[in-house]
Amino acid sequence: MAINKQQVRTALTHVMHPQMEKDVVSLDMIEDLIVQDQFITFTIDLPEKDTKLEAQLKEECEEAIRKFVDKDAVLDINTAVNISKFRDQGEDGEPAFPGQGHRDKREQEDDEDEEVLSGVKNIIAVASGKGGVGKSTVAVNLACGLARTGAKVGLLDTDIYGPSIPTMMDAHGRPNITTKKKLIPKEKHGVRFLSMGMLVDPDQAMIWRGPMVTSAVKQFMNEVEWGELDYMVLDLPPGTGDIQLTLVQTVPLTGAVIVSTPQNVALDDARKGVAMFKKVNVPVLGMVENMAYFIPEDMPDKKYYIFGKHGVRNLAERMGTNFLGEIPLEQKVRESSDEGKPIVLGDLETVSAQKFVELSNNVIQQLAIRNKEQEPTEKIDIKIRP
Repeated sequence: MAINKQQVRTALTHVMHPQMEKDVVSLDMIEDLIVQDQFITFTIDLPEKDTKLEAQLKEECEEAIRKFVDKDAVLDINTAVNISKFRDQGEDGEPAFPGQGHRDKREQEDDEDEEVLSGVKNIIAVASGKGGVGKSTVAVNLACGLARTGAKVGLLDTDIYGPSIPTMMDAHGRPNITTKKKLIPKEKHGVRFLSMGMLVDPDQAMIWRGPMVTSAVKQFMNEVEWGELDYMVLDLPPGTGDIQLTLVQTVPLTGAVIVSTPQNVALDDARKGVAMFKKVNVPVLGMVENMAYFIPEDMPDKKYYIFGKHGVRNLAERMGTNFLGEIPLEQKVRESSDEGKPIVLGDLETVSAQKFVELSNNVIQQLAIRNKEQEPTEKIDIKIRP
């Protein structure tokens, strides 16, 4: 039976504020409650930053939902400071809402987030300016190509609205959960991977606003047992929106790989993708030209440049960015993706498989150069100015 909002609110009435002796629902502390299948997210409003109170309320809210609603619910519980909601003052000038102003100074200063994906040596964002250029195909084959070298590899599908990885990796079941209520990524072909497509009904549309999407992406990084990895490949949604900004604010990306087809309409958006990563100080490892040319099976010596010739190669040169390789348009790439068997894991009889191996090697080389010559990337702080 599907979870609904009223079930969650009823469960949260069992969570009492330690000073007010009222529940968090009666105190109007629960905001932005969204429920989708077994995925539940909401924000607990507080009058000021209070690390101990945040931890206590989050823990008790989780316990209440697992006890009264669903023990296997996937939770994303956030806290926020909402001064205006609790701005009324008591007669003595003290805040009318208990729990304010009585914490140790060190606790007030301790508002740094835990380091995310601390066990990952290299975090690679695979991005595209527009959809339909084969970005997910490149991301999956890049991850599997890296795993072919014996490296420990993770693959995270951050495309919440259009997740492709469950099909491309032939894994649709829900991931298991640890005793600490963290998700355990699936593992196949030597790659640990996770996607929203594994958590919701594949026939259901993801009709979510931006905050819900970014919360899900953060949870995939914070609440998953990724373990120690040499590489984490992030399959980003197309464009330069919420998720891209959330990632650069949450984790220090080692570098970005931009995917495009050679046609002008795709190159225009690819140019914006390169510019975005440069603006937020994320090194661009290089560009990949997908669907570069078509080779008929009965005429292997022929090349047909259906979408234009060397468009990405030329753009990379103009922008001073590395060209990482070109992937031809082959029927076997489509077939292998639909069957959940990435073509790079084959016997390298196809041109595409060979090109994906070459791409993986080029990415490894560019990462080595980047890590040797540049300082580690830092998370950025994006502030909106009036």
